[in-house]
Amino acid sequence: MESKSPNSFIIFRELRCIQNSRLHALSWSYLNGLCFRCLLHCFLNLPSSRTLFYFSAVSMFLNTLTPKFYVALTGTSSLISGLILIFEWWYFRKYGTSFIEQVSVSHLRPLLGGVDNSSPSNSSTSNGDTDSSRQNVSECKVWRNPLNLFRGAEYNRYTWVTGREPLTYYDMNLSAQDHQTFFTCDSDHLRPADASENPLECIRVAFENIGMPEICATAYILLAEEEATTIVEAEKLFKQALKAGEVCYRRSQQVQHHGAQHEAQHRRDTNVLVYIKRRLAMCSRKLGRTREAVKMMRDLMKEFPLLSMFNIHENLLESLLELQAYADVQAVLAKYDDISLPKSATICYTAALLKARAVSDKFSPEAASRRGLNTAEMNAVEAIHRAVEFNPHVPKYLLEMKSLILPPEHVLKRGDSEAIAYAFFHLQHWKRVEGALNLLHCTWEGTFRMIPYPLEKGHLFYPYPICTETADRELLPMFHEVSVYPKKELPFFILFTAGLCSFTAMLALLTHQFPELMGVFAKAFLSTLFAPLNFIMEKVESILPSSLWHQLTRI
Repeated sequence: MESKSPNSFIIFRELRCIQNSRLHALSWSYLNGLCFRCLLHCFLNLPSSRTLFYFSAVSMFLNTLTPKFYVALTGTSSLISGLILIFEWWYFRKYGTSFIEQVSVSHLRPLLGGVDNSSPSNSSTSNGDTDSSRQNVSECKVWRNPLNLFRGAEYNRYTWVTGREPLTYYDMNLSAQDHQTFFTCDSDHLRPADASENPLECIRVAFENIGMPEICATAYILLAEEEATTIVEAEKLFKQALKAGEVCYRRSQQVQHHGAQHEAQHRRDTNVLVYIKRRLAMCSRKLGRTREAVKMMRDLMKEFPLLSMFNIHENLLESLLELQAYADVQAVLAKYDDISLPKSATICYTAALLKARAVSDKFSPEAASRRGLNTAEMNAVEAIHRAVEFNPHVPKYLLEMKSLILPPEHVLKRGDSEAIAYAFFHLQHWKRVEGALNLLHCTWEGTFRMIPYPLEKGHLFYPYPICTETADRELLPMFHEVSVYPKKELPFFILFTAGLCSFTAMLALLTHQFPELMGVFAKAFLSTLFAPLNFIMEKVESILPSSLWHQLTRI
């Protein structure tokens, strides 16, 4: 009775018709439907004796296809995947995301019960739009590097040795503007800082006005910065500038409340005095008198607590780390690592270094993966993630994956310029703590796996500013390769369609050039593809009794 099954006769008649007439123009959709019907009948309606028959029938049909069919198939697949690739690339360039990915996340994921946590709530977004824009503007602002080197004693020496200019014109022009802002006021008739855009003219004016009390201090500052070829010479000139600066400061302090002009003069004299004392402390630090430098910085911060624009606490942190006074470093961080104060790479990475110091000497990635992270290790990892999220460029310099250059005189927070300035002075402190760099190496890359799109959102900070690359290229010299990490990675579907298009195009070309050989490969591939299924069916048929298998197929 089984041989009289009408469905079986219909399918068998269709296969025989294809074999006899060799209808190679049969569409691919018809072939798929036919194969699907064969498989459906095999597993639902037909007994085991017919299963192998239909598989052999399908194999017989595939054997009748000519190489032209495979050429047309691979060519069409290549064309379709290429069109998808072009559309995906255009959509990504215009909107910054993959169309397929966006559709799957926006429409398919809610149907499957998923929740999109990537976007913040409407209330937090509406309340934080102004704060976010204000934060991005402040983070794209160029700041004076608190650890900048000396022009004559260090930057010029580098130029003499290597023949390269370590500072860009944009960076030096910003320094000239800083000198005019901090060291001059409207009542000055002759100001050496006005000529600071041209270093040679600046030095000439400074020499001419050494004896004039009103501008003697600023003249010594410019000579110490530009003319001195060693730190010792710079320190001597700064000491002379300090004497003149203290005289001007005491004089303007007595009349500071007598009018707006006197207020401006007192503010100018205060800035000059603070700058001189800070540079003297930096000279002491460079000459090895670190404890003396720490005392000078502490006294300066006590005497002028409101002048935070010079960021003297970052100089203090570096000096305390050199002394390995970690308790004092923690005390400074407790004061300046406040939520209301602007962050910096020095603040974030120094906090991470102290947390890593507590566990790094005994940390082992293998042991941590087996037993999990304890509380201290978790705190250290979270501190490293916080630091890396703030400035992701620093680890490459600390791990010596990228070569260092002399830091610029101005830095962009969260940019490559700030990373260079931090790593240039703090790499030795990380090396001094045993295992700290190993812990950093094991954990820093996990930060941006937690934040897949750092340009659109952040975990602990605001989204990473897009403007950093442009500003860093102006601050850093041409011979340095600016780090633009984190980059916007290409979505998976663009890479997938690109690979699919290339693969099908290669298959189409090979099939056109070697039709017979590619036909053999195609038949062998399909035979290999169906071999596991045939093997399973044979095993099932040999294990189960024929009567039981017959009853199951009927059900």
